[in-house]
Amino acid sequence: KARTMHRLAAIFQLNRNGFNLVRGLTIVAVLAVPLVVLSLIGEEKYWLSVSFSALFVALSDPGGEYGVRLRGMVGVGVIGALLTALGFAIGGGPWGWVLLATFAVTLISGLSLKFGAHRFTAAVLLNVWFLIALSVPAGEHLDLSRSGWWEQALAWLVGSALWIAFTLVVWLIRGQQSQASHVPEIPGDMTVTKLTRQVVLFTLIRAFAVGIAVAIAFGLHLPDADWMPVATLVAMKASLEQAALVAEQRLVGALIGAVVATIFLLGVDNKHLLEVMIVLLGAFAASFRAVNYAIYCAGVAG
Repeated sequence: KARTMHRLAAIFQLNRNGFNLVRGLTIVAVLAVPLVVLSLIGEEKYWLSVSFSALFVALSDPGGEYGVRLRGMVGVGVIGALLTALGFAIGGGPWGWVLLATFAVTLISGLSLKFGAHRFTAAVLLNVWFLIALSVPAGEHLDLSRSGWWEQALAWLVGSALWIAFTLVVWLIRGQQSQASHVPEIPGDMTVTKLTRQVVLFTLIRAFAVGIAVAIAFGLHLPDADWMPVATLVAMKASLEQAALVAEQRLVGALIGAVVATIFLLGVDNKHLLEVMIVLLGAFAASFRAVNYAIYCAGVAG
């Protein structure tokens, strides 16, 4: 019993200084504005690509001089568009190709640690997005001719361009001054480092583990198949203790989020109200990201 209470205390340990309302309000804008605009023109199918591109390009902003920031954001925008096209093109096809592509992308994203912790984090975000892009046509059973792969890639570029344009306007308004990162907990180090044997081995193991998760989820045609490999990717840490804690927090968060989602799905019969709840849960997750990871996962899962 004491051990159980100790684990629960670790899972729900709070960093009371981590609450960030501004970040939550930013997420409201990132999610709600594209949703409203795309709903008005009847193109809601591009909402994921537009919103995730704006969000992940924002997270890849290292801060500092604008030239450095711009190169990083443009890089994520372009690479993300290529991964979007690939994901939507093959996601609804044979799962073997999905497995091979996922293994390659996961391996490359892990080896990107050579170029610094910040670029590694951006690569992991793109890895996560690639898994999401794969799951959309897979869940809807869309082949290459019906997946709209190039339109989705274009939507990703539009979302990236909108965020970059926003940062440019803010930079000009502030007198072209250097700016701190929007997410200070993301490491800003971009120093080129040598990959050790241990790092390469861990990267290979993680790529194999994510590949196994993809084989199970996509091979069995599970709904929302990306959840399994994404959870595997995020939970795998350098130490067993750290990996166990993250896995437990994701599991608890997923259960809480499932209960929240079930309540709204059973109690609300209006598409637009459910869309509002998605935006609010996203804002909740962003605001509590640094407070507690389990609470953050509950918002995302919901």
